[in-house]
Amino acid sequence: MVVNTQISRRGLMLVLSSPSGAGKTSISRELLSRDKNLFMSVSATTRSKRPGEVEGKDYYFVTPETFEGMVGRGEFLEHATVFGNRYGTPLAPVEKALAEGRDVLFDIDWQGTQQIQSKLPDDLVTVFILPPSTKVLEERLTTRAQDPPNVVAQRMAKAADEMSHWDAYDYIVVNADLERSVAQVHAVLNAERVNPSRLIGLAEFVNRLREGR
Repeated sequence: MVVNTQISRRGLMLVLSSPSGAGKTSISRELLSRDKNLFMSVSATTRSKRPGEVEGKDYYFVTPETFEGMVGRGEFLEHATVFGNRYGTPLAPVEKALAEGRDVLFDIDWQGTQQIQSKLPDDLVTVFILPPSTKVLEERLTTRAQDPPNVVAQRMAKAADEMSHWDAYDYIVVNADLERSVAQVHAVLNAERVNPSRLIGLAEFVNRLREGR
């Protein structure tokens, strides 16, 4: 990140997508713990709360009727239906964070990523997380014990379709080792932070340097 009082920076949106069980949530948690300028986008969802999840921190748990009202009022940056449940990212908090130079992390699927791309493409950096093998993916889904066997089977059946969208992303990380994967995604984030397109006042700063000021 550039540290200079004459240059400020617009924030960016870092999207991590993957089939369920590939590790994007674990990578997200590690990134958030290591980087104090990265904030998790909190989505609204119609699905039931899982053990350990906190309202307003993990998700905003809303009724289908409330969700529909938010869609109708245009309050979402993106929204999608996944395994029968609806998910959506409130727009206003994201726009505020970007304007303040803060980076926002998204744990969403390819559908949501496409919607964000259509609305705020210049602020978007996308990373697709792949599992090292289908066997490992199934093992992760089974051992996390958050879903019944029939839901695990549904997630495995959908994984092939989800992975087919890898080529729409800016970067690809194969998550065979969590520590290495976190380091790779963090490297992407730090590189994108110094992309000239995000640095406000850069041209003026360079002109002053050229003029000897």
